[in-house]
Amino acid sequence: MKIGYARVSTEEQSLDIQLADLKKAGCKKIFQEKISGTKWDRPELHNMLNSIGPQDIVIVWRLDRLARSTKMLLEITDTIMNSGAKFSSISEPWADTTSPAGKMIMTIFAGMAEFERDLIRARTGSGRKAAQERGVKFGRPSKMTAAQLKLAKRLLNEGQSIREVAQTFNVHYTTLYRLLRS
Repeated sequence: MKIGYARVSTEEQSLDIQLADLKKAGCKKIFQEKISGTKWDRPELHNMLNSIGPQDIVIVWRLDRLARSTKMLLEITDTIMNSGAKFSSISEPWADTTSPAGKMIMTIFAGMAEFERDLIRARTGSGRKAAQERGVKFGRPSKMTAAQLKLAKRLLNEGQSIREVAQTFNVHYTTLYRLLRS
């Protein structure tokens, strides 16, 4: 079945042109909403994604009706293709996974997005390593300072219970156990 998705950003805008073209393209069901394409939380988009299956073809008037960023577009088209459905854009004939050429182009786009994610991951890793070498500490700050830990050990050696010592420093006793072990 051909399933359409139409979207405009504001209540004042009209879906009429998109709806007419989607009907002309043979869409039997059309999901429509008036919400920004930059938002992931679009109820009708998710209703559409949850309702499609093998043999379905999702059709949009233009790619920017589906998503405003390449990353989001690729995530959505990946979801469509993982459900066994195909994807097509009326205004961009090259964005059509029903044809071998369109499938190849979408695969190239997906590969470029993956390459970009890998570059970001590598840069982030390098930046993290450089920061650690400069002495930057990552993660949550410790619940107790070194001086507090030293005092806690002394109090425990003097016979106070772990719960009493933990209460003194306003930490949970399991936190104190963990800090004493490290």
